[in-house]
Amino acid sequence: MHGLGELEAAVMNILWDEQPLKVRDVLDRLETGKKLAYTTVMTVLDNLHRKGWVTRELEGKAYRYEPALSRAEAAARTVRDVLASSGDPEAVLMHFAQSATERESELLRRALPKKKRSSAS
Repeated sequence: MHGLGELEAAVMNILWDEQPLKVRDVLDRLETGKKLAYTTVMTVLDNLHRKGWVTRELEGKAYRYEPALSRAEAAARTVRDVLASSGDPEAVLMHFAQSATERESELLRRALPKKKRSSAS
């Protein structure tokens, strides 16, 4: 995900697949190829909380973390961030539209009328 480090993205993927989780649960599920310290994962989750990617609730002496956004919502936010920082969002959208697969084009065609209806309300 745009705006997330490699370890942050790995943690988010774990939380999207299975949540809510405590730090130890996330650490046990991480497959990074190297041994990580509990405090490293705790810091990553704290940073994700500070950035608004996860929410947390105290349970006993430990927090349980869960995503603040669904995977689809986070991906949409990433696309919006990329467009906003591109300097020319119209050109980026045009290039995307031209390179979209038939399936992606169909999904866009179905989504746009829904957007128009919800904006008119």
